[in-house]
Amino acid sequence: MLLKQLANRLLSLRSVSVQRFLLNPCGSYYTPIACSLQCVRFKYTPNKGVQGIRNRKSQFESNANQQENEDSEDQENEEFGQSLNLDDSEYDLVANGAMRVTRKSTQPQNVLVIQPYVKWSVKRTTNITPEDQIQEAEALIHSITNWRVAMSIKVPLESLERKTLFGKGKMEELKQIVNELRYNKSHNQQPLTCIFVSKGTLSFAQKSLLEATFKLPVMDRYSVVIQILRLHAASAEARLQVAMAEIPYIWGQAKDYNTSKSTKLGYSLTDTQRDILKTREKKLKSELERIRTHRKLLRNKRKQNNYPIIAVVGYTNAGKTSLIKALTQEQTIEPRDQLFATLDVTAHAGKLPCNLEVIYMDTVGFMSDLPTGLIECFVATLEDAMLADVILHIHDVSHNCYDSQKQHVEQTLKSLTDNLIASGAEEPATLPTIINVGNKIDLLARGKRTIEEFQGFLVSAKKQNGLMPLLEEIEQQVLKTTQRKKITIRVPNGGAEMSWLYKNSAVVNIKVDQTNAQILLMDIIIKESVLQQFKKQFCK
Repeated sequence: MLLKQLANRLLSLRSVSVQRFLLNPCGSYYTPIACSLQCVRFKYTPNKGVQGIRNRKSQFESNANQQENEDSEDQENEEFGQSLNLDDSEYDLVANGAMRVTRKSTQPQNVLVIQPYVKWSVKRTTNITPEDQIQEAEALIHSITNWRVAMSIKVPLESLERKTLFGKGKMEELKQIVNELRYNKSHNQQPLTCIFVSKGTLSFAQKSLLEATFKLPVMDRYSVVIQILRLHAASAEARLQVAMAEIPYIWGQAKDYNTSKSTKLGYSLTDTQRDILKTREKKLKSELERIRTHRKLLRNKRKQNNYPIIAVVGYTNAGKTSLIKALTQEQTIEPRDQLFATLDVTAHAGKLPCNLEVIYMDTVGFMSDLPTGLIECFVATLEDAMLADVILHIHDVSHNCYDSQKQHVEQTLKSLTDNLIASGAEEPATLPTIINVGNKIDLLARGKRTIEEFQGFLVSAKKQNGLMPLLEEIEQQVLKTTQRKKITIRVPNGGAEMSWLYKNSAVVNIKVDQTNAQILLMDIIIKESVLQQFKKQFCK
C-alpha cells in the first residue's frame, strides 16, 4: 500500500526529485530513493516478508488439500455405505437359510465331521487319500474361533453323485452316531450342534434330507469356507469379494428347490428375497469392477516405475506369507498358521542380490474340492498374480499330498488365466515363468517324512534356509523376463549421468577408472528402453 501511494505521489510531482525514507514491516528503514521522473522505471520485486510466513502458507495449503482429499474419501465411503450395506439383516436371513452361516462366528459349535469318499480308487477324481481329506476337513473347523470337532468319521461310497448321497443303511448308522453324540453327557462334553459334510457343495435335496433326518444344521465345504472367509476378511476389499462369493451358492440352492414339493423341506426364496439378491449382486459387481480398475491403475504405476512384480501363490497354509517375510526381511509381516489367513493381495518391497528393487505380491491361498467360482470372485486381486513378471509357486513339502495340491493350484491358475483372456482383460497369452519352491523342509528334518524328485528349490522360510539359491534364480528369471541386462558404463564422477543412473537403474557396483580418477565405472542393471533414454540424453 505504501509503495502504491508513493508511486501516485511521484506521478503528481512530475520532474521533482524525490527522497523518502519508508518504514518496512520489520521496523527498519529502506535505503533512500533518489530519482528523476524522466528516467524512473519501477521494477516489481516479490516481498519475501518475515521468515516462515511462506512456509506456513504452504503448510496451510497442504492441510487444506489434505482436508479436501479426506472429505472426498469420506464422501466416497459415505456413498458406498449408502449404495451397499454388507451387514444387511434381511440378506443375512437369506444367507443363513442357504448356507447355515452366521456373522456371530465366535458362537461355540460342536461339529461332527463326515468325510465321504469313493471307495474304489479307480473312480476317484483326486489323489488325496481319505485320511488326508478328513485331516484337512478338521483343519477347516479348527480355523473358526470356538468351533471344535466332536468326532470325525470316513464314509465310503460308490459314488458322490447320488441324489441322497448316503444310502438307507448308511443313513441309519449316521443317525445313531448323531443321537449318541447329541445325548452323551459324559466327560462334560458339549452337545452336538452342527454337522459338516466335507463335500464341495451339497444340493438342496441332499441338504434338506440330511437336516430332516439328523434334526441339525448341515454345512458343506463351500459354506464352511465362507464362514472362515467372513472371519478373516478385514479390509473393505476382502469383505466385498467374500460377499460376492456367497451369491452363486445361494442362487444354486434356490435353483435346486422343487416348488412342487412341500416347503417344509427347507429353503426357498420369496420374490422379495430374490429382489434383494439381484440388487446386492448388481452392486457388488459394480464395486468389484471399480476395484479392478483401481488395481489396474496401480499396476500401470508400478510399470512406470520399472518395478518387476513377483507373485507368490500356492495352496492355503503353504507358507507364502512366511516366505515373503524371509525374502524381504520385513518385520511388520505377521504370518499365521491358519487356512485362508491371507485374503487381500498385498505388496511388499524387496531387493535381489544384484540390488534390483522388486515387489512381492502375497495372494489368497487355493484349496481343492471347492467350485472354481468361489476363487474367481477374488479375480480382481488375483489379476496381480496372473500379470506378474515371475510367479513363485510355494509347496508345503511336509504335507503328505503336496503333489496333489501342486496339481490343483496349477489347474486353478490355468483356469483363471483362460477366464482373464476370455473377459478381454490385460492378457498374458501364457502364464508367467513359474519357479517351484518347496517350503517347510525343517519339518522334514525332524523325520516327519522325506520327498524325492522335487523339481524346484527346497527352503525353510521359518529357519531361513536355502534362500540364496532361490534369490539367484529369481534374479535370473526377472532379468530375462523384463529384458534387463548387466552392463558397465563410464560416467564422470559426481556428474548428472551418475545421478540419472542411480534413479533409473539398479547400481550393483562402482569403482574408479584406474586411467582417469575423474571417471567412474558403474556396474548397473538396466532395461534396454531405459538405456536408450540415457544415450539420447547424455551421448550426443
